[in-house]
Formats: sequence, structure tokens, C-alpha cells
Amino acid sequence: MELSCLFGAKYMPAKKNSAKVLRCPTCGMLVRPKDEDFPFCSDRCRKIDLGKWAMGVYKISSPVLDPEVLEDLGEFGGGDKKSSGNE
Repeated sequence: MELSCLFGAKYMPAKKNSAKVLRCPTCGMLVRPKDEDFPFCSDRCRKIDLGKWAMGVYKISSPVLDPEVLEDLGEFGGGDKKSSGNE
């Protein structure tokens, strides 16, 4: 017979709170939420990630559904082009 059955669940050892392991998205090094460059391990990795966004390596996959945003994108050549006569 198990001791937990005799003494009840209150005598079971407490579960350990496991800390979540977080890694830098650029290099995979372990990081802590209190670190200055969180979620990155360093300023260098932060800049590498920023460069990937700037070069278009990362993309947001959901479509833009906000009509105002779509209108603004059209002004930059991403949508319906308005004839300006300078072409």
C-alpha cells in the first residue's frame, strides 16, 4: 500500500517550479528575462535580427485587412496605382 493512500495527498512532496529555458532567437544562447537585451543575448544579436527584418527575411503572413492601411499602402505602390502623369 502506498504511503500517499495512508496519509493523504498533503504529505506528497511538492513539485519543483521549473524555470522556463529561453534562448536567443539569433544564436540560441541561454537568456534570462532580466537581461538588458532580452529576448536576445546581446546587442549584436539584436542588430542581426533587425537586419533580417530590414532585408525582408522575416515576413508577417497574415493579410492586411484594415481598409485605411490598404489605402496607405496603395500610395506607396503596393496597391492600386493612381495615374500621376509623371510616368
